[in-house]
Amino acid sequence: MATPATLPSSSLLDEKLKKSSPGKIGGILFGVLLLAGLGYIISQLWGDLSIVHSGSIFPYILLGVALLIALGFEFVNGFHDTANAVATVIYTHSLEPHIAVVWSGLWNFVGVLTSSGAVAYSVITLLPVELILKVSKGSGFAMVFALLAAAIIWNLATWWRGLPASSSHTMIGSIIGVGITNQLLHGKSGVSGVDWEQVTKVFKALLLSPVVGFIGAALLFGLFKLLLRDPRLYEAPKGTEPPPFYIRALLVLTCTGVSFAHGSNDGQKGMGLIMLILVGTVPTAYALNHAVTASQVQTFSAVSQEVSGSLGNYIDKNAVIADEGAELEDFVSDHQWKPTTMLALRQTVNDIENEVTRYGALAKVPSEMQANVRNQMYLVSETMRLVPKFGPKISDQDKKVFANYRAFLDRSTKFIPTWVKVAVALSLGLGTMVGWKRIVVTVGEKIGKTHLTYAQGASAELMAMATILAADNYGMPVSTTHVLSSGIAGTMAANKSGLQVSTIRDIALAWVFTLPAAAILSGVLYWLFNLVAK
Repeated sequence: MATPATLPSSSLLDEKLKKSSPGKIGGILFGVLLLAGLGYIISQLWGDLSIVHSGSIFPYILLGVALLIALGFEFVNGFHDTANAVATVIYTHSLEPHIAVVWSGLWNFVGVLTSSGAVAYSVITLLPVELILKVSKGSGFAMVFALLAAAIIWNLATWWRGLPASSSHTMIGSIIGVGITNQLLHGKSGVSGVDWEQVTKVFKALLLSPVVGFIGAALLFGLFKLLLRDPRLYEAPKGTEPPPFYIRALLVLTCTGVSFAHGSNDGQKGMGLIMLILVGTVPTAYALNHAVTASQVQTFSAVSQEVSGSLGNYIDKNAVIADEGAELEDFVSDHQWKPTTMLALRQTVNDIENEVTRYGALAKVPSEMQANVRNQMYLVSETMRLVPKFGPKISDQDKKVFANYRAFLDRSTKFIPTWVKVAVALSLGLGTMVGWKRIVVTVGEKIGKTHLTYAQGASAELMAMATILAADNYGMPVSTTHVLSSGIAGTMAANKSGLQVSTIRDIALAWVFTLPAAAILSGVLYWLFNLVAK
């Protein structure tokens, strides 16, 4: 077995990284894609807004500013996180930097376009319910702007230091900060402003995924050594020569997979916030999914009646309520079950059925009612999600009825237009092509004490790809940065190559401080923006 080689000289590295231009062909390709994407986005947005009749230009200005900030977050996410996917192919000479960056950007684009949206809305459920319901008011806009501004500032700060910090981690911290500050501003306990059960679930995914990356990549590297005896796999690249064809193909394949997985998972984190922006500024066009057909509404009517009957099995006959909306909002916020909660749920289910079936299709619901119907659907869906945990024992048959009904509600409110996916994909791709160098340098040469070998690069990226795609399947946000960085560290440990303690320490500190730093930053910004919004 070859002795691990030391890291390449700075002059060789500098020469490699100078090739940062996408090249003429790559530039033309991305330029055509960018123009086509912008044309599609503008045409779709124009068509959606054509049904909006507003006497003021202010909502459109607010929409434009908010979208620019949201897409700015995805742009920063692109050059902050996506650089991880190209680090291994660049440092093993499998692809030239300009080709690798364009290739990664394209597969991020594909990953975003084919994403389900499950991750986007799992992030949204962490937000305080009262702010989601009031997203078109001052406090709702303050929330969205504070979240995005805090995430962008922290991502830029860690990128400037060359630290592979997590955009997912940053976003979760920002959400917690807004939730706690929102409750404190209303004189309540700060911890009651956040769905801590959901936060814990997401945080477990963020915590465990780097451990899975480290151990999994180390084991995979050991399997490589056991099954593949080609010594070239375990040697550092010689000069700037590319690796043997099959090794090169494997590394390009893993780069492609990580890029696709990153787009599919990380690309969704801003989508949910963009949808909140759209609902807040132009609810007529985006509060409800206008693609839901009249036949689907007829089916929904039958399911609604079935749900109403099932709910009757759990209602206290002596229960009386004055405001079913407030009743459900209190339950979703504090999880305190009351005998009147089930009655409020059934009344709201009946109200939604009457409002939707009266007009025959969601697109025909009057503009002034669209936001209200959406809020009712959101409250009912969240209440049904929480009832089995905090309410009475629900039979298995009724759980199936609830799940079938919730599927329609979520299809009606938790949707992402294709043009939003295209906009996020372009932002990620453009970010990848602009600012990838700093993170690439850290991942490629500052984690281990020796140069990355072909087997190490392939092991780390295969494990990162599998971990991210698995998380995406379960609708959980994970950090591409942490999974891949820990995977590389795992292969270095398995190969006894040694780790650069200073870099590992900096990455660990970034992991530890990202959440509280983002929370404090977003909380302060939310407080300031609220002062302006009043």
